[in-house]
Amino acid sequence: MVRELAEYERLADQAVATPAQFHAALFGASPAVYAFVVDDDPDAGTLAGFAIYFLNFSTWLGVHGLYLEDLYVRPQFRGRGFGKRLLATMARVCVDEGYGRFEWWVLDWNVDALAVYESIGAVPMDEWTVQRVTGQALIDLAAQADPLPAVPPAQHGPPT
Repeated sequence: MVRELAEYERLADQAVATPAQFHAALFGASPAVYAFVVDDDPDAGTLAGFAIYFLNFSTWLGVHGLYLEDLYVRPQFRGRGFGKRLLATMARVCVDEGYGRFEWWVLDWNVDALAVYESIGAVPMDEWTVQRVTGQALIDLAAQADPLPAVPPAQHGPPT
């Protein structure tokens, strides 16, 4: 379904992750991301959609937040509440765990998704601009790094 999402978002050439990478990220010794799936008919095993998220941290709030990396509902299942079920489930995680916010990006041309997000009370963050460094620019920037002290991992507690 990740490939389906990439095609829908017109970014198929950028979707290079392998099933093994997803398995390691989701089910490895230290999961980096988490997921929910929703199916149309549990007995048939037909997945209708998924959401992949990870924790971030707000220095202003002093608590974790939940960042929705991807939400996808297959076209034949749209308009039946599956996306809202996924969003509500992640909101429940935020509330239950005491997280301070639930955020994500959405492509500006995806009017159907924007309508769903508006219907659940999401607010556009129009005053912010997304920045990204990849490829050679990332390599060049890394080459400029001087060693800095870090908090030793032993002083880190488990995610909350």
